[in-house]
Amino acid sequence: MAVAPSGEQFPLVAGEHRATVVEVGGGVREYAVDGRDVLDPYPVTAVCDGAHGAPLIPWPNRLADGRYTFDGAEHQVALTEPEKHNAIHGLTRWRTWQPVEREPDRVVMACRLYPEPGYPFSLDLRVEYTLGEDGLVVRTTATNIGDAPCPYGCGQHPYLSPGNGLIDDCVLQVRADTWIDTANERQLPTGRRPTRDTPLDFSDGRRLGDQRLDFPFTDLARDPDGRAWVRLTGSDGARAELWVDEAYPIVELYTGDTLAPQRRRRGLGTEPMSCPPDAFRSGDGVIRLAPGESTTASWGARLR
Repeated sequence: MAVAPSGEQFPLVAGEHRATVVEVGGGVREYAVDGRDVLDPYPVTAVCDGAHGAPLIPWPNRLADGRYTFDGAEHQVALTEPEKHNAIHGLTRWRTWQPVEREPDRVVMACRLYPEPGYPFSLDLRVEYTLGEDGLVVRTTATNIGDAPCPYGCGQHPYLSPGNGLIDDCVLQVRADTWIDTANERQLPTGRRPTRDTPLDFSDGRRLGDQRLDFPFTDLARDPDGRAWVRLTGSDGARAELWVDEAYPIVELYTGDTLAPQRRRRGLGTEPMSCPPDAFRSGDGVIRLAPGESTTASWGARLR
């Protein structure tokens, strides 16, 4: 049997819950409850498209010109979105991750990020996936194993599933007071705008229709546990939900309109982010990770 493009597959099972984590990129390829997708999957025979389910480390979203300054030194990373002259979604999407802990309902994927041109720092990375009756929980931990401070941010790129069909017939609810304006050719931030009484206000839940989204949302309303929620109710009445803890102040929502035609609008990209787009240049939300220091962020998904 040929090797899957996403490498070795690590299935997780807990009752009616099923998920698969993959070797390439260390992401979650699929998650369903009793056969109903919670996260939009990609086929085991396909290369991961649109960063489906992938951790985004050491920065999420876009970095203009792939260039930034840290502690007085200038750095240049490869342009992985050359048509817009950006570097996008960090350095780990195509690396091999290893399972360092494994149980039927849990796996911890690990990757060591060694110094390289543009990011001359060392990180030990662990992403823990745990499946239970209340859903999927994902904890990302980074530890600076180098001898100097480093800049760090993280995110992940799951897509909430509408069940069958497109997201057009879904009702989206997210309580966010602010969106970050990236409505320009390079999709770089130009300012923060209020969502209230605008087409980007989904506080009370609203049908998506043909609305196109690819924007970060912030100033998120949180429950007593400090979690902010995005809820997508499908035409079948089932509701796919994603939460983020306080380490993720931003959630990007992406309707998938730039994916391949047969893949467009099949899921809602719902991306936890610890910092906004272009953060390595602006410094906004970037974690300065000291040698030996660790940081952890958590998100989860479930079906209601």
